[in-house]
Amino acid sequence: MKIVEADQLSLKYLEPEEINIAASLLFQAYQSDELLKQVLSADSDDDFAKKLRALIREELQTFSQSGQAMLGAFIDEQLVGVACAIATNGPLSAQRFWHWRLKLMLSAGYVQTKQLVAKEQAIRAALEQYGECFYLSLIAIHPNVQGQGLGHYLLNGVEQLHLAEEEITGVAVFITQTAQKAFFLKHQYEVIEQMTFGEVSGELMYKKLDADGSENSL
Repeated sequence: MKIVEADQLSLKYLEPEEINIAASLLFQAYQSDELLKQVLSADSDDDFAKKLRALIREELQTFSQSGQAMLGAFIDEQLVGVACAIATNGPLSAQRFWHWRLKLMLSAGYVQTKQLVAKEQAIRAALEQYGECFYLSLIAIHPNVQGQGLGHYLLNGVEQLHLAEEEITGVAVFITQTAQKAFFLKHQYEVIEQMTFGEVSGELMYKKLDADGSENSL
């Protein structure tokens, strides 16, 4: 496997023409996600793949239209990683409860959309005491370059986004796998709440950031 050199790496906001590539990366990353399999209630693998693609497509389109952060990691000019972060009290929170939800119902289904909205509401409620923060809703690294530190590089970029928005004080993420937890623990995230949705349990993790971009424990 080729080792990526530092001078080959760059981070930037995604352009509209890069969204399809980002959607493909995210689909690869989440096609084995047990929580999404449960929430989307698919009748078969093909049905799940169809609903997952629809969910990712609507997520990215809504993020793009509302100006939320979609950060891409590039090796030279090739997109190899993507992260989507939503401001918990930002404009997208209101939009999701009508336009986004209606479009998703048409593609993923009413029950599935209702479950996704309930999950989002529960996470938002748990984060209220921490003030305004970024919620990392989606993150993926291309399989061919995993294990080379690109995930850490991308997450560091997400954490630096708050420097441009004074009201943002931290970053939160919901994880369901041990490997995911280990990754975020390396970045000084802390578990703030155990949460269960249906038959899938996970942990809501949070990292408080100082105004200068350095981390600060809870």
